[in-house]
Amino acid sequence: MAEASEEDLSVYRSLGELFRRPLKPWVRPIAPYDMVSPADGCIVHLGQVRRSRLEQVKGVTYSLESFLGPQDWREDGGRDLSPWWRRGHRLYQCIIYLAPGDYHRFHSPTDWHIRHRRHFPGSLMSVSPSVVRWIPGLFCHNERVVLSGEWAHGFFSLTAVGATNVGSIRIYCDQDLHTNCARHVQGRYHDLSYLAWAGPAGVPTPKGAGLGEFNLGSTIVLLFQAPRRFGFRTSAGRRVRVGQALGSL
Repeated sequence: MAEASEEDLSVYRSLGELFRRPLKPWVRPIAPYDMVSPADGCIVHLGQVRRSRLEQVKGVTYSLESFLGPQDWREDGGRDLSPWWRRGHRLYQCIIYLAPGDYHRFHSPTDWHIRHRRHFPGSLMSVSPSVVRWIPGLFCHNERVVLSGEWAHGFFSLTAVGATNVGSIRIYCDQDLHTNCARHVQGRYHDLSYLAWAGPAGVPTPKGAGLGEFNLGSTIVLLFQAPRRFGFRTSAGRRVRVGQALGSL
């Protein structure tokens, strides 16, 4: 509680409000790297995306399209599953698991522009590493919110994946988003373009800025394009905190 902007427990009206508490700004300094951790948690997996397959954990994969859905929101109609390639660039992924005891807000990992939001209603199965190992495509079954756009090196996306008791996902710039709602139909998704109100570049989101929050704990999945010289500054199994170095060019 010494890190919380409000240290007095009696001020919090519910357990959920306590979990979502803001921190003092200086307790999560932002490292001077191209990409930093968007959340407090544990690195489950990171590396290059190969053959349009994402790695849930070592040896358990699922398809890029099943996770993001068709890229038909893009200007080119999303005809190619790998439409973001720039010459000499690759697609990378990083998965961060937030345990119930972690800080439950998530932040921007880099300077980028968010252009589109896609909400997938779904299940709320546990995303703890012990469960993730046994259920292929678990992240494709659970409720999730995909934020997509661009950074300096091409496509960039951050996906907030719901979990047990964590259907409530809030995105600060998106008041139209309503998760964990009975009227939603599992298997369908809901799109919203931010360009109508943010302009053709999308929502500018500086590195370290607050993006949203979970109700308890869950998972953040980063998918992004970067030059071949990009390198991660951490490894699977390591704990990270908001603002710590994640990768650089």
